[in-house]
Amino acid sequence: MAFLADALSRVKPSATIAVSQKARELKAKGRDVIGLGAGEPDFDTPDNIKQAAIDAINRGETKYTPVAGIPELRKAIAAKFKRENNLEYAPEQTIVGTGGKQILFNAFMATLNPGDEVIIPTPYWVSYPEMVSLCGGTPVFVATTQANNFKLQPADLEKAITPKTKWFMFNSPSNPSGAAYSHAELKALTDVLVKHPHVWILTDDMYEHLTYGDFKFATPVEVEPSLYDRTLTMNGVSKAYAMTGWRIGYAAGPLQLIKAMDMIQGQQTSGATSIAQWAAVEALNGPQDFIPRNKKIFEGRRDLVVSMLNQAKGLSCPVPEGAFYVYPSCAGLIGKTAPTGKVIETDEDFVSELLESEGVAVVHGSAFGLGPNFRISYATSEELLEEACRRIQRFCGACK
Repeated sequence: MAFLADALSRVKPSATIAVSQKARELKAKGRDVIGLGAGEPDFDTPDNIKQAAIDAINRGETKYTPVAGIPELRKAIAAKFKRENNLEYAPEQTIVGTGGKQILFNAFMATLNPGDEVIIPTPYWVSYPEMVSLCGGTPVFVATTQANNFKLQPADLEKAITPKTKWFMFNSPSNPSGAAYSHAELKALTDVLVKHPHVWILTDDMYEHLTYGDFKFATPVEVEPSLYDRTLTMNGVSKAYAMTGWRIGYAAGPLQLIKAMDMIQGQQTSGATSIAQWAAVEALNGPQDFIPRNKKIFEGRRDLVVSMLNQAKGLSCPVPEGAFYVYPSCAGLIGKTAPTGKVIETDEDFVSELLESEGVAVVHGSAFGLGPNFRISYATSEELLEEACRRIQRFCGACK
């Protein structure tokens, strides 16, 4: 009898974590590696947020917390949804988890039965289908295209819905493509969902505050209030507040679902770290003026990377509206021979040869369910990005 659970055969390791680890290992061996795999802002957590954590320690806020979050944070989350998204939630309709991943996992764990389907547009964040599979559900992938800026089309959503569909998994701005849906684009999707009352919506708004130019963020239930009773809206402090290591995600939704997630979390991790929760209270309630400043920096980096990648032979890179990723196509290099003599047959070959030849670590698009592309995180300095893009240009130019 096998010792390990059958469920493990349904999941793959995280490709984004694997790339970051490989880059670290090569650096430790003395290789000059530029890692563009991690989805993590390079900014430091703002001082007022750090101070709130220090103050919490000094006040003795170091005990177990309620499973669903300290009352002060749940109140701040409800206030945030009202202030920024025009959504009314009572504090008891909110829940705090150890990062957004736990929120998503607990939602799937609380709702999925064998055979239940979850619609996931591709390209997707690597963890969505793995979580669905671990929780006994079936991921149903719906492809987008670069021609449509990697945005799901309403007719394709309609076609994918079956009597077994339980969730529609939605992410805007998107990891990995940076695609963000306008109010009108969202309305076209929610019009489809209104017709299928058995389908719930799980929306990952983690990159809400990172949109560029004149783009105005909207979330599905804000666009279509009739979906309120079947939408879970997930967010967190990781990206906009540069708090990845603090591990605080949160969500708001129907009370019955929140209570079910609370029960699962109570048998799993219990409440998130007390000190991180107090820091998150300050993040949500405190000054927000650094967010537009950071956005401006990210926007400049995006423009630099898109421009330089589009000058590389065989690459094509659309301009994303949000997040801090670009998702260029390397279709023009498939079939070419890399400097090592290896023929590039897939996007995985492309990123492997790029790392080998030029020491630039990126993530292959097939890990996100759509290729031949690769993902670059531009959450690092302009100097490093410029050097990385020069190396990519050199590598592409050397492929024959």
